[in-house]
Amino acid sequence: MIALIQRVKHASVAVNNQIIGEIDQGLLVLLGVEQGDNEQKAIRLSEKVLGYRIFSDNDGKMNLNVQQINGKLLIVSQFTLAADTQKGMRPSFTKGASPDMANELYQFFVKQCQQHIETQTGQFAADMQVELINDGPVTFWLQV
Repeated sequence: MIALIQRVKHASVAVNNQIIGEIDQGLLVLLGVEQGDNEQKAIRLSEKVLGYRIFSDNDGKMNLNVQQINGKLLIVSQFTLAADTQKGMRPSFTKGASPDMANELYQFFVKQCQQHIETQTGQFAADMQVELINDGPVTFWLQV
């Protein structure tokens, strides 16, 4: 399971020109689900996302997590994170989980996060437009 997290000042996701999720300060989480992923991995990844210290403290050091700054999450499914790009000029998606399993684990991951922090979402498998103001820029790839 993969989370590409971006520290943002603002982020939103729209479907058919309608904003369906929007946050101010917090994390935009692009979530990819691979074959073999399970609820235990989703729990571990949610713990990492919520606890990852990438926000500045009073000394300007990355010592605070999203919960400590009263931030929010915007979680957007992104199957392309599971792509194999090692060969050729076209990505392979054979490592990605089936749509049913990916949706199940995406929803489970969202629920894990919602238990701890205000969380907005995109729409699984939809054609979405994501806008963000990346703060830093700060972007990390987390994988479990």
